[in-house]
Amino acid sequence: MPIWKEQTTPPKDNPFTPAVEVPARKEFETRNEVVAPQVTPSRVPDRATKESLIAEEITIEGKIEGAGHVRLAGRFKGDVHVRGNLAIEPGATLTGGVRANTVTIGGQLEGNIDGATRVELLETGILNGDLSADSLTVAAGSRMRGKVEFGWDKKPEISSSNSNSRDRQRERERENKSIPTPVREDVPA
Repeated sequence: MPIWKEQTTPPKDNPFTPAVEVPARKEFETRNEVVAPQVTPSRVPDRATKESLIAEEITIEGKIEGAGHVRLAGRFKGDVHVRGNLAIEPGATLTGGVRANTVTIGGQLEGNIDGATRVELLETGILNGDLSADSLTVAAGSRMRGKVEFGWDKKPEISSSNSNSRDRQRERERENKSIPTPVREDVPA
């Protein structure tokens, strides 16, 4: 039993009937061709994840957190912590800390990038801060000032010799605090 009404042609005696017979429309058409979309990796987000845009001529101060991609074309002051990608367009400015999967810098970032999978510093990009990432791509003409760590699995752990000397120093501090200060009773105050 169909859930839609069958299309029927109107009777011939209707004065509003067109002079030319129009063929019945197919409800569903099948396509056999597959069209591969042309995608620019750093500019187009995954279809499942939404992208938020801070447009040119807009200045926002605050904090951005969540899942999704962020594209900054204006100015933002505050931290950006997203489980997604961050793109700073040429002419845009971000002042604050960044945590994101992929960070693409075409504008200016005044702050640190921590724990990114990939960072791309484009030829118009300026980074003034420290960077910690798995991968770093730097284009000719870009500028950066700060400490950079990339390609390491984790931050290096403290060696045992350093930790032993620190333990000994802490032990001495504890001993010094536990020794009572002598009070001289024979000297008038």
